[in-house]
Amino acid sequence: MFIAVILFSANMIAQDKLYLLFEFMKVDNEQETAYGETESFWQKIHDQRVKNGDIIGWDLWSLQPGGEDQGYQYLTVQVFKDPVKMFQGGGDLMAAAKKAYPAMSEQDLINKLNQSAKSRDLAARFYLEQIDLTKGQFDMPLGTVAQINLMKVGMDNYAKYENAESKTFKLDHQKQVDKGNRASWELLRVMAPTGSAAYASHITVDMFKDFNQYFGMPNDTGTVYTATQEKEFQEGLASRDLKWAYIATLIKKVR
Repeated sequence: MFIAVILFSANMIAQDKLYLLFEFMKVDNEQETAYGETESFWQKIHDQRVKNGDIIGWDLWSLQPGGEDQGYQYLTVQVFKDPVKMFQGGGDLMAAAKKAYPAMSEQDLINKLNQSAKSRDLAARFYLEQIDLTKGQFDMPLGTVAQINLMKVGMDNYAKYENAESKTFKLDHQKQVDKGNRASWELLRVMAPTGSAAYASHITVDMFKDFNQYFGMPNDTGTVYTATQEKEFQEGLASRDLKWAYIATLIKKVR
């Protein structure tokens, strides 16, 4: 019975792991209005995909700095329970579109879907698995602010880096959450693309209720590390290269 309880607990933990598809968009200034209309159109389709069980949720984030020479302007996130569904595209999009827009003909839907691609450039796509996160309840309402950190870690340093994030860095993140200074933190590992030429291997996401919480968070939680933890902390810092950090604001959400 003891072994059965352990196996059941392990299965519950495995089921709780999430998989995320990050798609970074480049949108020219003159295309802002058209892109907004595009995502509003897609939002109803993603809502149907949630009802179909194809995805858990979908988000649209605006990114700062977001200048045309500073990377990407928007980020969409699709959330899955199953990595197979994620890599297979998350269900039949046309079937979901037909249910979302029953009054539109199939040709009109095809034209609308093709037109939506012209309003943005899907510049980068990351398939991710959730490795760790803080404890706490946060519903992520519209207006949520997130700092999205793209990390590059050598494949031979994955274990060292992830160990430092989960066992050392997370101590401060959890304290900030417990004190109400931060909404949540999570660590994501890039499943694809990978390799020495890949831009990022991991992404960390620090979430805040709003900009007041973001700018009001104290830098020091007073955490006192043991000698082992301090060693892990320094090794973790040395193992990663922070390639880029965006400040993101949640502007659309489907759950």
